[in-house]
Amino acid sequence: MDIQAIKQRFGIIGHDPFLERAIHVAVQVAPTDLTVLITGESGTGKEVFPKIIHQSGARKHGPYIAVNCGAIPEGTIDSELFGHEKGSFTGAHESRKGYFEVVDGGTIFLDEVAELPLSTQVRLLRVLETGEFIKVGSSKVIKTDVRVVAATNVNIPEAIEKGKFRQDLYYRLNTVPILIPPLRERKDDILLLFKKFANDFAEKYRMPPLQLTDDAVVLLENFRWPGNIRQLKNVTEQISIIEKSKTITANTLMHYLPKENHSSLPILYPGEKEDEKISERDLLYKVLFDMKRDLMELKRTVADLMDKEDGMHPAPITGQPILSKISAKTDSTVPDFHTFNIDEEDEDQSFYPSEVVTESLSLQKKELDLIRKALERHNGKRKNAARELGISERTLYRKIKEYGIDA
Repeated sequence: MDIQAIKQRFGIIGHDPFLERAIHVAVQVAPTDLTVLITGESGTGKEVFPKIIHQSGARKHGPYIAVNCGAIPEGTIDSELFGHEKGSFTGAHESRKGYFEVVDGGTIFLDEVAELPLSTQVRLLRVLETGEFIKVGSSKVIKTDVRVVAATNVNIPEAIEKGKFRQDLYYRLNTVPILIPPLRERKDDILLLFKKFANDFAEKYRMPPLQLTDDAVVLLENFRWPGNIRQLKNVTEQISIIEKSKTITANTLMHYLPKENHSSLPILYPGEKEDEKISERDLLYKVLFDMKRDLMELKRTVADLMDKEDGMHPAPITGQPILSKISAKTDSTVPDFHTFNIDEEDEDQSFYPSEVVTESLSLQKKELDLIRKALERHNGKRKNAARELGISERTLYRKIKEYGIDA
């Protein structure tokens, strides 16, 4: 089936090649019974792809059900998926069929599959391998013919390392992987989506559609959108309802975007669940950029001093120019500090005294100074200081203890 026809049928907007690749894989795998694992950040639209797979395959006339595994309490998830017998637990007043029995011959979509308890993961693995399961409180084996499509926004290899997800289940689910790209990697699609949402809300609330100025378009396309399409849709609806003027500038748009994501500093951003190693790397980058800035200021200061001396005492004709010596030692894309002497061979050495300029090579000292400055600037408020440093509050607290900073 044509990709464009699929996008039109399921309301998918965008021309990003990675998005179209994901659609192509879904269409290709649909006629088979292979298990599919859909991964991607929250809000990227993963829930559309199981429908594409189901309605493009041989099971399209069979039942389809979507189950949010993270929304079902751990104590009842086995009963919901596999059913239970009467009296098998408190409150089980009658026998009940589970989703795997009800959807026999069709497709079941297990959203947020990484939220399943380990005991349930064992039951699910058995269904995937043998097509068999046992109801809660029963000893009778039941056969089922179900196509399983799963999705998650969790990094499952990391969950496996932490003992929260079974490796054998991961390999069984991941027969055909489909990765949905985040919205920040689909910059050319952001404006298309905004216009679609703006027109939908204009029709819904009977008002003119929003129009963006050029600076607002730039801001819209360069925002990180951690909540992806869901966040973009919510922001568009808020603006549609609240703003009387339907011409939206960048200044207006900024009021609806989280301020912590406005920064364009060249640092690594932590994900929704902050990673300790990434946070420390952010701080290291900040230290290195500060060191680079200090070096450039040092070069300018020395150059100014040399210009003043040249005005009073002409430089010797022989020998390498002083400024070129400094530039040769300091011009680099990576901060690099050296000890150098400003000295030229001349009959009167008093005009060119020997000067030694040194800079500490210790990253720890730079890091310590940076943390102290941030704490002083924010009157000891760790949350604000951590935000400015680009690290988590937990990392800042650990650094304060490590360096023995009074805060």
